[in-house]
Amino acid sequence: MERTRLRRQVALTRQSLFDQGFLDEQFIQLEDLQDDANPNFVEEVVTLYYRDSARLITNIEKALEKNSLDFNKLDGFMHQFKGSSSSIGAKKVKAECTLFREYCRAGNGEGLPHLSVQGLNGFAWIHTSCRCTRTFQQIKKEYATLKRKLEAYFQVVRQAGPAETACWPK
Repeated sequence: MERTRLRRQVALTRQSLFDQGFLDEQFIQLEDLQDDANPNFVEEVVTLYYRDSARLITNIEKALEKNSLDFNKLDGFMHQFKGSSSSIGAKKVKAECTLFREYCRAGNGEGLPHLSVQGLNGFAWIHTSCRCTRTFQQIKKEYATLKRKLEAYFQVVRQAGPAETACWPK
C-alpha cells in the first residue's frame, strides 16, 4: 500500500516538473535509456550535470566580475552550460541561457537589434553588461530551483523502489 502511494507521488511530482515548465522531452529520452542494468541512470546523469555545471557557473561568475567583459568568452561558457542543461531537459535553464547568449552577441555588436551597436563602449555596452548579469542571476535561480525539485523527486523515487515491469511469459 505504501509503495503504491509512493509510486503515485513519483508520477505526480514528475508530471508537475513538466507542467511547470522545468523539464522538457529530453528528460523523457534520458528515462528511456534507464533499464534494469542501470536503474539509477537518470539520477546519475543529473548528478553529473550539477557537479560539472558548478565549474561553469564559477567561470561565468569570474568573467562577469571583470571590469571589461569578454562577451566571446562569456558566450563560450554559456554555450557549454546551455548544452549541458539541454542534455538533461532543463527547459527553463536552457531558455535563460539562450537569452544570455543573445546579450553576449549584442555585446559583440551581433545581436538584439534594439541595442545600438555604434561603439559599445558607452551606454549600450553597460546596458548589455547589466542584462547579462541580471539574466545570469535568473539562470542561477532557475538552476537552484530545478536542483531542489529534482533532489526531492529522486528522493521519492528511491523510497518507492524500482518500478515493477511486466515480463512476457516464456
